[in-house]
Amino acid sequence: QVELVESGGGLVQAGDSLRLSCTISGRTSSDFAMGWFRQASGKEREFVASISWSGENTYYADSVKGRFTISRDFAKGAAYLQMNNVKSEDTAVYVCVADLTYSGSKMGDYWGQGTQVIVSS
Repeated sequence: QVELVESGGGLVQAGDSLRLSCTISGRTSSDFAMGWFRQASGKEREFVASISWSGENTYYADSVKGRFTISRDFAKGAAYLQMNNVKSEDTAVYVCVADLTYSGSKMGDYWGQGTQVIVSS
């Protein structure tokens, strides 16, 4: 059974940095493309970033491009989302996702429970 566990969320101020982590278990992480989605209160879930199985390809939502960086560590079975210069509109529950196929923003085989990020202005 594949399980995704996120960590690293919290309360930060606008302009700060934060790094989210996602650890995958139950299967070799290199089998999956990995990514992050987020859902703000009262809004639909939206794609944030994804990274291919090899880590060579990444894809970002326009709203985070240039501020967020997705990466992965195969030895640790983990993926990360480095969030720089955060804005109040980045406030949301961030959810890690893993997929056996890679197609940019279309992902959804496995989902984590999410970690809350709150950005105060």
